[in-house]
Amino acid sequence: MTSTEQTLSTHGAPGDRRRWFALAIVMTAAFMDLVDVTIVNIAIPSIQRDAGASVSQIQWITAGYALAFAAGLITGGRLGDIHGRRRLFLLGIGGFTLASALCGFAVNPEMLVASRVLQGGMAAMMVPQVLSIVHATFPAHERGKVFGMFGAVVGLGAVSGPLLGALLTEWNLFGLEWRPIFLINLPVGVLAWLLGRRFITESKAPKAMKLDLVGVALVSLGLLMLLYPLTRGRELGWPLWGYVSMAGALGVFAALVVFERRKAARDGSPLIELSLFKVKSFAAGIAVQTVFGIALGIFFLVWTLYMQIGLGWRPLRAGLTGVPFSLAVSTAAGLSVQKLVPRFGRKVLQAGALIMGVGVLVYLWEAHRYGQSIASWQMALPLVVMGVGMGLIVAPLTDAVLSEVPREHAGSASGLINTVQQMGNALGLGLVSVVFYGEIRDGLTRAQVGPAFVHAFQYALWWVAGIMGAIFLLMSALPKRPAQHVEGAEAPVREPELVH
Repeated sequence: MTSTEQTLSTHGAPGDRRRWFALAIVMTAAFMDLVDVTIVNIAIPSIQRDAGASVSQIQWITAGYALAFAAGLITGGRLGDIHGRRRLFLLGIGGFTLASALCGFAVNPEMLVASRVLQGGMAAMMVPQVLSIVHATFPAHERGKVFGMFGAVVGLGAVSGPLLGALLTEWNLFGLEWRPIFLINLPVGVLAWLLGRRFITESKAPKAMKLDLVGVALVSLGLLMLLYPLTRGRELGWPLWGYVSMAGALGVFAALVVFERRKAARDGSPLIELSLFKVKSFAAGIAVQTVFGIALGIFFLVWTLYMQIGLGWRPLRAGLTGVPFSLAVSTAAGLSVQKLVPRFGRKVLQAGALIMGVGVLVYLWEAHRYGQSIASWQMALPLVVMGVGMGLIVAPLTDAVLSEVPREHAGSASGLINTVQQMGNALGLGLVSVVFYGEIRDGLTRAQVGPAFVHAFQYALWWVAGIMGAIFLLMSALPKRPAQHVEGAEAPVREPELVH
């Protein structure tokens, strides 16, 4: 028996109470990550006013986090397998807390963007260890209960993030404006780090794969070459170098495929397991996750700008308006996994895409009909419909994508799924300058700003509705009866499915 196995047999035993403390600590970290994304969205208009951030900087405050998170997810998981999940978790949560302090004390928008990129990178070290620690600490028969608790935490984060962000922004604690949305992470992060050192048991993979830093560099470079021109293009008048950069990104991704194929043949430890794409359902599922991430990236940012700048609502009113959506997502997610998917299979996910698309169209109709006089209660119906549709998709989608993947590749595949969703999210945030700000002309008077933002929101909703239609078509390649085997997979799931 190895030393690692001896440690787990002692501290991961069913009678050991330490594992429940460890569970609370890692769930707190996952909760921090989820809340940090939603809390920032609601504070974006306040950051723009107080810090004087430009349109592209506003996009990078959110997209920079998603890009760094996506680029580092698989590497973070592998580092945990090699050097110890407890060690990487503590490094991640310590770095996340430090980056949160840098965000809170940022002296200008440039420092805030850089700190958010660092925060995303540290989250990529922290979050992949969560379910790996659960797998290493809890016996198989207890994991169902643990994952149920985790789902409740995710649902709570989805609801509480916007409200907490709205309250902290409205209260303007100590005259700090939006800064407390980041500073609140400091006491929580320090406490989690101290308790994690005491209660989390170290564990490593019996045979960990090697790092593929070249793969990470190529992925990051390709995304940067694609996203930077998208976010800055409108402000700079769409210069030629932007189109060259975006075209060059395709060459970088092609080089990535060639390199990953050679690395797989050389030492069997590529960043991306290309053989997975030979599985039709997995390839289609990756496309679904990417496109779905784009839709979410577009919607959540423009929705916040629409309510607070277009309609002139205060952050608290905007946060409360989103509560029906979050509750609908959480409720439908639990129902889809426990009751609907086992009975109806793939049709549940396709129904979710259609329902969410219908909700978007209803929202579009209401936004057009009522204009700037629309009330929160009038938004409740389309938001609940959209939330139900989203809930039917997000919870069972990972299982559906993994259904036909060989069990020995389950860990790599699930890490890749979460990575491409984050990449899609970053791409969606980059596209906001095209599908939203592209409809807003320069030199508007104060009276013209509100109607312009309302019109741009309606235009962006057409894009989201079209994307949901594409997702419905892509889902036809998923297996009719997704096998729910992620929980029992021998390889640990890298990162929980978080709704951003």
